[in-house]
Amino acid sequence: MTQIKALAIFVLFFIYSNLLAQRFDDVVMKTHQITDQIYMLEGAGGNIGIFTGKDGVLMIDGQFSELSLKIKEAINTISDHPIKYLVNTHWHGDHTGGNANFAKDGTTIIAQHRVRKRLTMDQIRPYAGTTPAADSLAWPTISFGEDLEIHINDESVQLLHVHNAHTDGDSFVFFPLSNVLHMGDCFFRDRFPYIDLDMGGTVDGAIAAIEAAMMIIDEDTVIIPGHGSLANKEDLRRYLAMINTINDRVKNVTDDATKLEDLDVESLTEGYKDWGGGFINGEKWIRTLFTDFTRNQSK
Repeated sequence: MTQIKALAIFVLFFIYSNLLAQRFDDVVMKTHQITDQIYMLEGAGGNIGIFTGKDGVLMIDGQFSELSLKIKEAINTISDHPIKYLVNTHWHGDHTGGNANFAKDGTTIIAQHRVRKRLTMDQIRPYAGTTPAADSLAWPTISFGEDLEIHINDESVQLLHVHNAHTDGDSFVFFPLSNVLHMGDCFFRDRFPYIDLDMGGTVDGAIAAIEAAMMIIDEDTVIIPGHGSLANKEDLRRYLAMINTINDRVKNVTDDATKLEDLDVESLTEGYKDWGGGFINGEKWIRTLFTDFTRNQSK
């Protein structure tokens, strides 16, 4: 009986692994050139930033492990230098899933302290299961607190930690000479955001992060969002206005007796219906705002 059970588990694992791999079979990596040296790769998961030059390639986020070969092939079409650094903007698997595969090639993984901490430990979500710790190869070997500069390819690339925004370990990556900013998942262009309340994200922190980005950039800055197409400062203004508008609406109709099911999603998201086309629809967005607000009120 024990052998049959073990065989059944193996078969189920084999089937699951194959289904997972097939999920990415049709993904095509699209390359978007921003400057002579900076590109955005778009596939499945968070947008990847690529900075090329004589010193090597600096990569920002690595999507899922199943896509690493496709990502490497895409990078090889724009640079014949090795991938020297891989910066994680936060710990979610669609941004860090490829860490181990790139580390095997000698790439140094860099991230904020809390990203490393979360990757080294099982992450338990109330009512939503557990995300196992990542393979040790995927753990950042260089981590930082508030900021870090990487001097590469004649640019001082700035890594800037923003507090309790999308998660508790988010970072921007800014190229001051090139005037390009990668915001990770602190910015979804023309989509409702995902604020991971279970993992240290907060609405106030998300707003503060956007406001900080607005102070860094100018009208000519090219922004790489965590999800969505390339953007500019006006796109970010529109994103901030959406968050503030709907957040205020939720607060205005919520008191101590209000329940989530009492809220009218249609009216609360009026004017922003098209923003729910990503993996966060209007209902999920309102739930996030309501949960964050009532949680803060109860403290």
